[in-house]
Amino acid sequence: QVQLVESGGGLVQAGGSLRLSCAASGSISILIMGWYRQAPGKQRELVADITRYSITNYADSVKGRFTISRDNAKNTVYLQMNNLKPEDTAVYYCNARIGTIVTGSWGQGTQVTVSS
Repeated sequence: QVQLVESGGGLVQAGGSLRLSCAASGSISILIMGWYRQAPGKQRELVADITRYSITNYADSVKGRFTISRDNAKNTVYLQMNNLKPEDTAVYYCNARIGTIVTGSWGQGTQVTVSS
């Protein structure tokens, strides 16, 4: 089971940007990699994912603002977040999938806080 470590979160004002990184303990080249988030009192939701062919998918709430990318050579996935909004405040996690099956271990995530 691949281990994942997220980093790059922080406190930012509305309209600001952050870049999250997710480092995997093993090869991610054949995996679908996704970024998820969980806000207080809410269920974890998929924010964006990227296939092995770099086909991307985004939640409607982040389309046009967030960009997911991957570097298979570094076993790392990124989430560039622009024009952040207070409703983006959450703990952000990454994970790996094969089809619909999550295959990685959930890490501690990285906190993103957007102030208004």
